[in-house]
Amino acid sequence: MDTKRKQAQLRYLYSRAAFGATPAELHRATEKPLRKTIRQLFHDSASVDDLLIVKPAENQPRQALRQLVRDGQLDKEMLKERIRLNTQQIRDLNLLWLDRMVAGPGALREKMALFWHGHFACRPSGQNALFMQQYVNTIRRNALGKFGDLLMSVSKEPAMLQFLNNQQNKKNAPNENFAREVMELFTLGRGNYTEHDIKEAARAFTGWQYTPDGKFVFRERVHDAENKTIFGKTGPFVGEDVIAMLLENRQTARFVVGKVYRYFVADGSVDDRETSRRIEELAGQFYKSGYDITDLMETIFNADWFYEPRNVGAHIKSPVELLAGMRHTLGITFDQPQPQIFVQRTLGQTLFYPPNVAGWPGGRNWIDSSSLLFRMQLPAYVLKAADVPVRPKEDGDVNTESLARKGNASFHTTVDWAAYEQAFANTDDLTLTNAIAEVLLPLPLRPDQRTLIDNQAASATTRSERIRSLTASIMSLPEYQLS
Repeated sequence: MDTKRKQAQLRYLYSRAAFGATPAELHRATEKPLRKTIRQLFHDSASVDDLLIVKPAENQPRQALRQLVRDGQLDKEMLKERIRLNTQQIRDLNLLWLDRMVAGPGALREKMALFWHGHFACRPSGQNALFMQQYVNTIRRNALGKFGDLLMSVSKEPAMLQFLNNQQNKKNAPNENFAREVMELFTLGRGNYTEHDIKEAARAFTGWQYTPDGKFVFRERVHDAENKTIFGKTGPFVGEDVIAMLLENRQTARFVVGKVYRYFVADGSVDDRETSRRIEELAGQFYKSGYDITDLMETIFNADWFYEPRNVGAHIKSPVELLAGMRHTLGITFDQPQPQIFVQRTLGQTLFYPPNVAGWPGGRNWIDSSSLLFRMQLPAYVLKAADVPVRPKEDGDVNTESLARKGNASFHTTVDWAAYEQAFANTDDLTLTNAIAEVLLPLPLRPDQRTLIDNQAASATTRSERIRSLTASIMSLPEYQLS
């Protein structure tokens, strides 16, 4: 395989399995077999360090409650301060996770965790930062393990139980919300269960609750211990039994693999015959492996069809992928991190605040008239440290609005130009434009694009200025929004 074709494959792999690659990473990877690079991605993601913003010892619910009550009355000012602190901690958790995505080592784990964040969509109820910290660390720890372990762990997270109202699910007043979403969104998909299954499963999940300090607890006194009939089976089932039944059902493997395929391989419809057959084969393997996520992803990344031309450039980057990819490729740091929240809100993907229980719809939904221009101009704003005359679109969500300060954003950044430019030290001037484009874009430059970009860089007086001008111009092309 020639070097250019191999680099194109690697750029595509890094964009899908991670958050892009630096020119130096691509250069090193071209010197070894593709399979070895894939193994390295998994090796680099083998371990995980928890995100830590809130120390559990600092989260003393009884002490906090006493502080909020004075002379038998709720101290409203103290309550506002506690909400403000929790909001700030969730914002800091957002930024810390984004930094981990950008860092490089472990990028595959963070990319998988971002996918699971959309699959197991969860928002903070009551702005509880500790609960969200536990939730995100659970999906990060289990992101490449067994799906069954991930499903059980995230279903028992206080943030999820709170978000889906299972604290209110008691034997004398069952609440079906949690049971419904576990089936519809986490495992089987809509239409693969009955309303009777939902009602009976809700009874099995009674007693699944949590303590104020963020611990899962099974409260037997509010659990319905009578027989239930779920998926044609009858017994005194508890929540763990329902999870086991869902994993026994091959439809769970089909549903999960279908979502993985759409996210990592091909946006949109997967209804054509060849793709349906491929998903069915992957689902069978996933099921037989005991829902081994690493095994599934290794199979996908090593498959010849993964690199088919029709898949390359067919994925619209999510806002977080776009932001993390820019930062990683160019070694960008923000002098003040707050504008990164501004970018997420403006483009419609704020970590920890999915729009609803179904998560972000993705695909073409990322592009609309209110965000497209900002998407296209974002590289220029970031690289030129500009003030941005744009305000986030009003989403009616007071929680996401509270994350960001009022007013327009100012992008003051530091770019590791020295490392970036060094990667092109041996590239001659005639091929420099194409060489940069091959690092940044999923598709080759068209002749008209090449002419436009070269003209924009014509005023550069040094090679360094030319590289920077070419890079900013190429990143402002529509194709940079794709991977």
